[in-house]
Amino acid sequence: MLFIVAALLLLGAVLGTVAHAPLGFSVAAGAVIAVWLGIFALRERHGRRRHTQAH
Repeated sequence: MLFIVAALLLLGAVLGTVAHAPLGFSVAAGAVIAVWLGIFALRERHGRRRHTQAH
């Protein structure tokens, strides 16, 4: 429960910051986060596929 409260507080702080940031900066930061999440997802998928074949 405390984790959810902390996550909501952090989300509120981030959204408040994005509302005051220039649009170009917000789009660039969003693109960087999207690329990072995509790389993470590919690494996880590749790691699990290799791990299941070994066992």
